[in-house]
Amino acid sequence: MGHSHSPHSDEPPSPAALAARRRANLLLTWILVPLGLLAVIGMVLLWPSGDRTGITVSDPYATADGVTFETGKVQRVSEENCPSSQALVNAGGTAQQCLVAYTVPNSGGTTIQVEVPPEVAKGGAVEAGDTIRYLNLEAIMAQGGGAPPYVFVDFVRSIPMAALTVLYAGVVIAVARWRGLRALVGLAGAYAVLAGFILPGLVEGKPPLLLGLIGSSVIMFGVLYFAHGFTARTSTALLGTLFGLSITACLAAWATDAAHLVGVDDENAYTLINSSDNISVSGIILCGLIISGLGVLNDVTITQSSAVWEMYELAPGASARRLFSGAMRVGRDHIASTVYTIAFAYAGAALPVLILVSLYDRPFLDSITSGELAEEVIRTLVGSVGLVLAIPVTTAIAVLVVKAVGIKGIAHGTEATHDAGGTLPAHATHDDGGTPSRPAVDAPPTRRSLRNRP
Repeated sequence: MGHSHSPHSDEPPSPAALAARRRANLLLTWILVPLGLLAVIGMVLLWPSGDRTGITVSDPYATADGVTFETGKVQRVSEENCPSSQALVNAGGTAQQCLVAYTVPNSGGTTIQVEVPPEVAKGGAVEAGDTIRYLNLEAIMAQGGGAPPYVFVDFVRSIPMAALTVLYAGVVIAVARWRGLRALVGLAGAYAVLAGFILPGLVEGKPPLLLGLIGSSVIMFGVLYFAHGFTARTSTALLGTLFGLSITACLAAWATDAAHLVGVDDENAYTLINSSDNISVSGIILCGLIISGLGVLNDVTITQSSAVWEMYELAPGASARRLFSGAMRVGRDHIASTVYTIAFAYAGAALPVLILVSLYDRPFLDSITSGELAEEVIRTLVGSVGLVLAIPVTTAIAVLVVKAVGIKGIAHGTEATHDAGGTLPAHATHDDGGTPSRPAVDAPPTRRSLRNRP
C-alpha cells in the first residue's frame, strides 16, 4: 500500500478548504468515472471462462498407489548409514552415508528414520524440533527393494508463516489504525483480482497487455479509494497512477518483444510451455512487468498529491509554478529513494541467480544481458521509468486541480484569517492570475505574508 510522507496540519481544514475539496472531487469524478467504467467493461469482456480443457500439468505431489505424504516432528538427526543402502549391504557392498532424521509421525506410532537428501543435509537445515513432510513408501517396499521407506520432502512452515502474518497485520493496524486495516483488506481484494482474473486469463491465452493494464487499473481503483478514502488527493493520485501504468505497459510491451524475453532459462517456464498451447511465457513476463511496480507507483503518487494539497492549503495564494516546483522538490527526493527500492528489491529476489552468473567468469556486459538476468534488469528499468514519469504528471494534475477549484474567499479578495496552519493574512489577496497582490499601504508586509509570496 502507498503512504504519504507529507506533513499534515494538526488543525481541521477551514470551511473554504473543505468547499474547495468538494469542488475538486466533483471535477475529478467527471474524469475518473468514465475510466473506471472502461476498466470494468474490459474486465467483463476478458473475464476467463474457467475452462481448463487441454491443460496438462503434472502434480509434483502426485503419488503412486499406496504412497502417501505424511508429517512428523524430528527428535534428533544423525549422520549414519543410509536406510536406502540396506539392500547394497545385504549384497556385500558398502553402505553410503547420509543424514537421517529420527521422526515421530503426527498421526502416531513409533519413531521412524527419514532419509534427508544431500542438498538439504549440506546446509544443516534439518534440526531436532522441526516439523517435516515426508514420503511414506512402506506399501511398495516389498516390490521396490532398494528405495528408502521414508524420504524427506519439505518443511512444514505453517506456524512461522502464520506468526509473521499476525505480526505484520498487528504492526500495520497498531501504527496506521483504521487506515491500516483498510489497506490490508484492500490488499486481499487485490490478490482476489490477481487470482480470479489475471492468472486464469493468462492460462486461457487472453491478451496479456490488456489483462495486465485492466487488472492493475481495477486494483488501483479499489485499493486507493478503500485505503485512503474518496478524497480529492486520492483521485489526483489515481490519475497519476493510471498514467504511470499506461507508460509502464507500453514500455513493457516494447521491451518484451525487443529484448526477446521468452523465459527459456526458467524451469517453470518449460513446464508452462508444455502444459498448454494457449499459454505464452513471453505474455506472462509482459503482464508481470506491468504488475510488479504497482506498490511503489501507488506510494509516490499518493505522496505527490498530498504534498500539493498540503502546500496549497498552507498557502492558497501561491502560484501554480511555485506549487509545482515545491512539490517536485519532494518528488525528486522520492525518485532517488524509490529507484533504489526497486533495484534492491529485484536484486534480493534474484540473488541466487546473481551469484551463479558471477561464478561463470563471463564479461559483465554478457552477464547482464544474458537470459538469466535480462528479465530482472528490464523489470527494474521499465518500472523505474513509469515511476519517475508519474511523479511530475501527478504533481501537475494536482496543481491544475487545486488552482481550478480554488479556495473561495481568497480569490475574490475577502478576508482570510489563516495563519501558518493553513491560511493567509487578511491583506494577502489574490488577483485574477492567482498571485498574491501587494499589501495595502496601511498594512505593511509581515513575515508570514512575505513567506507566502510566490
